[in-house]
Amino acid sequence: MRDNFDKNQYRLGMMSTLFCGVLWGLLPIYWDALKPISSFTIIIYRIVLMSIMCYIICCFTIGPVKVFRQMFEDKKKLLVYLLAGILITINWSTYIWAVNAGYVIQTCMGYFIEPLMVCISGKIFFHEKMNNFKRAAIGFALVGLAIMIIGYREMPVIALGLALSFASYAAIKKTYKLPVMQALFYETAILVPIVLIIICYTELAGHGLAGNIETKKIILMSLCGILTAAPMGLFSFAASKLPLVTLGLTEYLSPSISLLLGIYYFREPFDVIQFSAFVSIWIGLAFFSYGEYKDYR
Repeated sequence: MRDNFDKNQYRLGMMSTLFCGVLWGLLPIYWDALKPISSFTIIIYRIVLMSIMCYIICCFTIGPVKVFRQMFEDKKKLLVYLLAGILITINWSTYIWAVNAGYVIQTCMGYFIEPLMVCISGKIFFHEKMNNFKRAAIGFALVGLAIMIIGYREMPVIALGLALSFASYAAIKKTYKLPVMQALFYETAILVPIVLIIICYTELAGHGLAGNIETKKIILMSLCGILTAAPMGLFSFAASKLPLVTLGLTEYLSPSISLLLGIYYFREPFDVIQFSAFVSIWIGLAFFSYGEYKDYR
């Protein structure tokens, strides 16, 4: 019975993490479908819609009043939530802008090197141990970035921005332990007052949604909160059912799907320089995954 139960839990976890990866991977199609809504408008409304969706979930899991009470129990944590909220907003903003500006492939590079950046931040800020396989992984990732820099004579700013902002966000989050939806609610809710002022200003100035965008686009954008919260919920559920090594490997599914979309759906150029850079990063990820396996074992 025990083996059977474990297999069922593993199956549920795998289904959740795979569905999560597919949803995340297909999101560029959704952001593209929101055009001509500007990236800035999408970003500010996403913060509010995400906050509302997370609060609704927290009402069921924690309680409508208790979730606010816990938020203000430790006033010092409010600054931490604010910083985390700013960092994840920078990450989201960079991603949405890049997709709508035609840089889907570079966002994929950012999300592929993200785990390596998180590993580096763990070493720098928390003195976490790093085995030789992870060191090799970082070396290959740096080679991949060097190929891009030398080949194009410019920094892959979008990829680095995504990876660094998320690594910084992950480092901040290590200072507090909360359920995923509760943490996201605090991180977005603390920004909502400022964002609502910005929304009011843009709408009154005639640069927002009202009167400028067709109704079906507004309805489509109203799904933003659900499409952001759903993958996070699935990932959180999978994390409770799967070994960390398995969970880590499945995280590469979403950027892989987005990479294929960038090449075949959005028809972005994918030349030898980019391919060589990705190959180097993929080799690094293979080393990193084996390093994770060694640590877990």
